[in-house]
Amino acid sequence: MSVLDRIGQKLLFSFDPETAHGLSIAALRCGLPVGATAPRRPTHDARLKVSLCGLDFPNPLGMAAGYDKNAEVPDALLGLGFGFAEVGTITPLPQPGNPKPRIFRLTADEAVINRLGFNNEGHAAAEKRLAARKGRPGIVGVNIGANKDSADRIADYERGVARFAPYASYLTVNISSPNTPGLRNMQAREQLGELLSRVMAARTEASAQPPVLLKIAPDLVEAELQDIAAEIAEKKIDGVIVSNTTLARTGLRSTTVAGEAGGLSGKPLFERSTAVLARMRKLLGPSIALIGVGGVDSAETALEKIRAGADLVQLYTGMIFAGPALPGRIVAGMARFMERERLRSIRDLRDSACERWASKPIS
Repeated sequence: MSVLDRIGQKLLFSFDPETAHGLSIAALRCGLPVGATAPRRPTHDARLKVSLCGLDFPNPLGMAAGYDKNAEVPDALLGLGFGFAEVGTITPLPQPGNPKPRIFRLTADEAVINRLGFNNEGHAAAEKRLAARKGRPGIVGVNIGANKDSADRIADYERGVARFAPYASYLTVNISSPNTPGLRNMQAREQLGELLSRVMAARTEASAQPPVLLKIAPDLVEAELQDIAAEIAEKKIDGVIVSNTTLARTGLRSTTVAGEAGGLSGKPLFERSTAVLARMRKLLGPSIALIGVGGVDSAETALEKIRAGADLVQLYTGMIFAGPALPGRIVAGMARFMERERLRSIRDLRDSACERWASKPIS
């Protein structure tokens, strides 16, 4: 980080995390990245292009869901250098989420604990914004969820598919947040099978048929991963995002808030999420799309996710600690790596460390 980036970070960190997040969204809406120097001009390198699920990504780095919950600034995020942006999680009805405080910085660990609980403005507000940008360039995924008090959570996902299929480059079915009671139970095979069947049927009936991805938790054992992989293959899901936040707290230095309830994201999640990613690649084979998330904060960590089996990678927490110039720095660093190693395509790197990562323990 530059001196100005550090000054900007100190300014933002003088606010509570949720206020700082709101300020950053407002600034991006106005075209002014908050708290850091202006991001460099995005790197365009043909060797970083990824063709996946019928989409052409200009580079493999994306903004993960959770930042732009209400689809307010997807184009501004693309302007920071991301190859794609994912908005949401969006539920059918607006909901306030869990009581505040509900976001906690673990600065010594470069991590965050959140228990937001799918706070968002609902389908109608997000649809209005996405409809207004229809026809613009750029890959924007839509992450859909279920309301906390829904009588039929699977129906909420069906509604999300129907509502956002016309506007989404791809759809992500999020059943892996730890902050909605019972949501992760939908990863169990019987419930997952019904969910995926109904989601894919809803896509068939929709006015457009974007790719459908499933976002899973990192807190899964081998048998659970096998069940998920079997359902994904049977229901012909296009891809998997590995992973959401973790409930684990191993090895943290920030003891003051480490005991707060919620999902942990950031640097401490890298090892576990990457090991789960590699296992999913081995279970699913070479054809199904995989997006690696968790602890990406540099070109090196992004490249390692690809070595472990990812086609694309996403970040969010890393930008909290490094500022909005981070995506540009990562993409430029990946381009330099490609030049140095004389690689023709980033795809040539995929799976080169899959066996090593898959052999690491995840429990």
